[in-house]
Amino acid sequence: MSTHYIGTKVISATPMTRAHYNEYRGWKLPADENGSDDGYLVEYQDGGKPNHPLHAGYISWSPKEQFEKAYRPTDGMTFGLALDALKAGKKIARAGWNGKGMWLSLSGPGIRYVPAASFWSKHNAEFAASNPDGTAPVLPCITMKTATGEILMGWLASQTDMLAEDWGVVA
Repeated sequence: MSTHYIGTKVISATPMTRAHYNEYRGWKLPADENGSDDGYLVEYQDGGKPNHPLHAGYISWSPKEQFEKAYRPTDGMTFGLALDALKAGKKIARAGWNGKGMWLSLSGPGIRYVPAASFWSKHNAEFAASNPDGTAPVLPCITMKTATGEILMGWLASQTDMLAEDWGVVA
């Protein structure tokens, strides 16, 4: 019995026919495949061994219809997709934000044990110092780079932000 999966990852993709992909890889198109099928060369850059000398990640080919059902451009995303990109280590922002240069990042993932001397809050430093190892566990949070150049710890989304579909990945 098979198991169902749903996945989210940020990839690079280039439109390419099946024949062009086979030619690019130095392969002969199998006789039972249609070389004029539209599709995409897909590059996965989230780990794995590169399988082509011109690419930093693993590449494969995906038919156009299946690709377009599985992937959306990284501009004009829903908040849910933007959160998935954030969890994948990307910076995200809304096109509709008034401030220029604003973006969100995830501090984390996972708990970090921060030494007492690294806290700027007296109370947090005292708490860390009171622990046997002199550290305090710090949970991940969403941070914002503000329009005026500060890092805001613990950013919270408004309902407008959560319902917006103008989220994008920031380079």
